[in-house]
Amino acid sequence: MRLRVRIVPVEPGVYELPKRCPHPNCDGKHFQKHQDHCAKAIRDPKCEAVEAQRYRCLKCGRTFRVYPKGVSQAQQSDALRAFSVLLYVLGLSYGAVSDVLAALQTLLDKPLFLGKTTVYRNVQASGQKTRHLRRVWLQQGRRIRVIGADLTRVQCKGESLVIGVVVDDLKGIELSIDILDDETAQTLVAWLRQTAGLVGAEVLVSDDADTLKTAADELGLAHQVCRAHVTGNVLDKVAELTTQALESPDPAPLAMRITPQQLVADLEMVQGLIEGHPHDGEKQLEVLYQLYCAAPAPREGEKATMWYRMRLLVLDLWNNWSRLTLYQRWQGPDGERFDGTNNACERAIGWGVKERYRSMRGYKRQESVLNVSSLLGWLGQQPAGYDLNQLVAV
Repeated sequence: MRLRVRIVPVEPGVYELPKRCPHPNCDGKHFQKHQDHCAKAIRDPKCEAVEAQRYRCLKCGRTFRVYPKGVSQAQQSDALRAFSVLLYVLGLSYGAVSDVLAALQTLLDKPLFLGKTTVYRNVQASGQKTRHLRRVWLQQGRRIRVIGADLTRVQCKGESLVIGVVVDDLKGIELSIDILDDETAQTLVAWLRQTAGLVGAEVLVSDDADTLKTAADELGLAHQVCRAHVTGNVLDKVAELTTQALESPDPAPLAMRITPQQLVADLEMVQGLIEGHPHDGEKQLEVLYQLYCAAPAPREGEKATMWYRMRLLVLDLWNNWSRLTLYQRWQGPDGERFDGTNNACERAIGWGVKERYRSMRGYKRQESVLNVSSLLGWLGQQPAGYDLNQLVAV
């Protein structure tokens, strides 16, 4: 993953007073300086120490410290915390990040070392922050008419977890990432209902899974099945049936007057339909189905004939033609169109979930799955120069 983020250094002379008293059960808003020059040692690429200021709340009378911008109560600065998160996101393990910082500490003669547990906490806290930012962003009443949804799996403590990802299919922006109980239609309906309702979705784009078709129907969403998935699967079946018809054809059923050569010609027709999506494709499939509807289903223990497999192939395409070609008919109020593939969601899974996961032996906590994946997805969608300190500031 290539990220062009910005890490803001510590600003020793810049102080920002809180808007309210930091002590619990006090909402005071007026403060008086109580003490200057409170020395604080920090771990930072540039500064070894800064000066804090102490203020007194005029309401509760208690004092608190105000640190320079980029510094908190923690020993590490925001800049060092952000740098450790960046190294992890770029592919280093928690231990490797710790090793790199130890080497830089020697090179720069600055106190930079962080234990791998501290690096882990930095990453997890940043992931939780991105999940919060995403929720806030979604709750601002945004209208997203076309959403994409897909599922993947990761290992967590030896258990295979189902991960569901929802994106804005037009812009490729990740909307949610969740751990699901299973892949049943009932679970997917409950999962998608909240996001679809929150953004006012009209269209669901997904792969060819029957459970997602059921979910789209139950939620009242127009459904686009990924034409790239379907095209690849259909072409494989066409090639397989063509080879069988030419080399070892099954005997034609008595109720059908079709030769293997005719089957090959009809398979070429199916290939043309799935590659071209003509406007009368549904009608052509209906006519084609009538030629093969008499092919009998196999009996128990028998293998399906090429005639019956052709019948099922044509029937499936006929039943789902409107889902395959929705991209040709749908247009948003401002002329928006989509390409009819599930590529946006697959990119989100590839970069946000799988890219970092490939170099791991699995997660140890389910919360880590959500934190790390959300962090990667969020950073991958930010413009060049994004301030990484926003995710690490305490």
